[in-house]
Formats: sequence, C-alpha cells, structure tokens
Amino acid sequence: MTSRRVGAEDLPGTLSRGPRRGASASVVLRAVLDHGPIARSAIARRTGLSAAAVTGHTVELIRLGLLRELPEEPGPKGPGRPHVPVDLDTGRHVVCGVHLAVHHATVALLDLRGNVLVQHEEPHAGLGAEELLARTTEILDDLLLEHAPDRTPLGLGVATGGWVDRASGTVVEHAMLGWRDVPVRALLTSGTGFAVEIDGHARALVRAERLLGRRRSRESVVQLFTGNVVDAAFATGDTVHHGPRSAAGAVAHLPVDGSTEPCRCGRAGCLEAAVSEQTLARRGAEMGLLADESFPQLLALAANGDPIARKLFFDRARLVGQAAALLIDVLNPEILVLVDRSVAQLPDCLPIIREEVRTRSLACGDVEETVVGTSFPGTELATAGGVVMLDALFEDPLGPLLARVS
Repeated sequence: MTSRRVGAEDLPGTLSRGPRRGASASVVLRAVLDHGPIARSAIARRTGLSAAAVTGHTVELIRLGLLRELPEEPGPKGPGRPHVPVDLDTGRHVVCGVHLAVHHATVALLDLRGNVLVQHEEPHAGLGAEELLARTTEILDDLLLEHAPDRTPLGLGVATGGWVDRASGTVVEHAMLGWRDVPVRALLTSGTGFAVEIDGHARALVRAERLLGRRRSRESVVQLFTGNVVDAAFATGDTVHHGPRSAAGAVAHLPVDGSTEPCRCGRAGCLEAAVSEQTLARRGAEMGLLADESFPQLLALAANGDPIARKLFFDRARLVGQAAALLIDVLNPEILVLVDRSVAQLPDCLPIIREEVRTRSLACGDVEETVVGTSFPGTELATAGGVVMLDALFEDPLGPLLARVS
C-alpha cells in the first residue's frame, strides 16, 4: 500500500481532531490488525506514513487501550531505537454484537480482533420488537457480568435481515419479523447506554470479510446470504454499497428456474421463497422426514447421510448457484462469498453451486477461486453483529466512539 508521507502536521497536538488525523490513525490501527505484532518502523514502511506520525498515533492508540507494547525484539546491536512491537490490546475492551434472525436472536461478545468470546442464542417466538430488544439487553448484561466483568464495552453492533437504514438506525421493513419502521438504535441505546450501530447482515458480513477475512475481498466482493431471509451485499474498493436509504441488496425476488414455490409477493419462483430455510424445513416435514418444521434437524439428517434430505439440499444448491451466477455476471466481483449453513456442514453443496455457476456464468473465470464459503462458519451471526461496531471503530479510532467511552 502506498500513500503520501505524513509529517508533523499530523501529530497529536499539532492538528485538531478531524477526518485527516482520524484517517491516518485508522491506517495505523488496520496495519496492526493485518500484520501485528509489528514494529513502528514496519508500520511506516507498509503504510507510507512518516515515522513521526506512526509514533504519535501509536502513543495515542496505546493510551486509548486499543494497542499495547510487547517486549523488545532481539536485534542487531548498534545505534537507533530498539524494535518494540505493538499489537492490538485484546484484553482491555469488548465489543457487543446482536444478530436478529427470524426465530432467534444471537447475542455475543467479541474482542478487537473479531474473535467471538461467547455467543448465546435466544428463541423469540411471539415477542414484539420492543419486547425482543429489551430481552436482548438483559442477555447482554448477563454475558458482560459473567464473561467480561473487567473489560470496558466499546459499543453494540446490530445486524439483521430485511431493509435496514443504517443512517437512521431503523429497520424499515422486515417482513418475516413483521417489523416496519422500528427504531432499533434508539431503543437499544436507551436500554443499554452504549453507542449502537445497526446494518443489514449481508453488508455486515461483507465488512467482516474485508476487515477480518480474505484480503482479496478488499478489491471487490459480493456476499450472498441464504437463510430464512435471502439477501446480498456488494463492495468495491473502499465502499460498501448501500443505495438510497440503504435498500441495496434486495435479491429475495430474483426469479429462479425450476421452482414453482409461491412467494408472499404473489408470484411464484422467487429466490427467497425457493431456497429459504423455512421452505426447506416445510418440505422436509411434508415428506415425513421431520415431526416439526426444523431446519437444523433436516440439516442433521442430511449430514448423517439420509438420501432424501440430501437431495433436498442438493436441489436447493442448484437454485443458489443460479443466483450466484447472475450476481457474478452483473457485478463481476473478485470473489462471491456464500453464507449458508448447508455449505458449511454438507461438503457436497459447494461443488454443486460452483458447477451451476460454471455452466451459467459468462464472466466467472476460476470458479473455485471466485465462489467461496464464509470465513466465519459457526460464528457468522455473532460476527455480523459485532463487526458493525468494530468496523466503525477501525474506521475512526479517534472519533466519537472512543470519546464517548472515555
């Protein structure tokens, strides 16, 4: 990475807090995230910042508890400063994360590297929006007391499906939850006292992939989320695309071949209606595989070799592959990341999706390199919530978030 060299004008005390200083502090913090433990001189070489600017920013980031110095590295004797590496301080703070799914909420605590320290899944059938968010607050209090009593919470990130307006902190519409214009940020800020950020879960997982996962995703990436809700997100360069009122990524009603499943929109053959976990669980129950419409039970049957359950998932994988091929041809990303429980637990699903992409896509080159599973199998929901806040922190570590905590 190259950029202009930054000199004394960027040092603490010589430039008021603002976008330039916050941006260069962000560059330092991200370099440590990517390469730490790392010496200050190596940060300067990798980022193009001056040695003085790097020193100034590391001093302040250490004071804020985001970085820590490690013991001096052995090196050649002679003049000059010793090489004292710095790394993220993962023991002082904690980031809270919440993912709101159709049937359950996932509440989690993460460290500054995005490692999930603890996650709790809470069913919420029958709860309205305010009741669910109040219950989430109670669970979060319990997790903090039990698992992070000596850490300072930096804030709360929230991710969910549907139409989420990040700027206002509102779930504009989530049909499966029955929510419309729910002020999630305001309700959770009032309930917890924390800074709260909210975003759609596909966009959140794009940010997670770029911040914590595959470096190739920083060029361009499409995230396709197929759960009970089906949606997508796209990022290129430094920008995650939101669109007006954050409505980008609505792929639920893309038409797919070979499906006559009725959709709530009144048509048949829409992507979400065809491949959602609810649809598959219902089919499993109708075929006598399940006593209840339980997607986890159906997935377990398929993982244990039940041929009928496996066929349901393989047919579904072909439909997911159709959507993936279309997104690749329209957006031509460096990679397309699939977030789907069956991809993680049924090894044969990903090859089927890739083969569908290979057959249908005109733009995809090396399909094995392009179509991949998530970097966070098993913790994707917890990561989605937490990274909404982590991304805000790494974007501006000297900004209002840390000022509020201080």
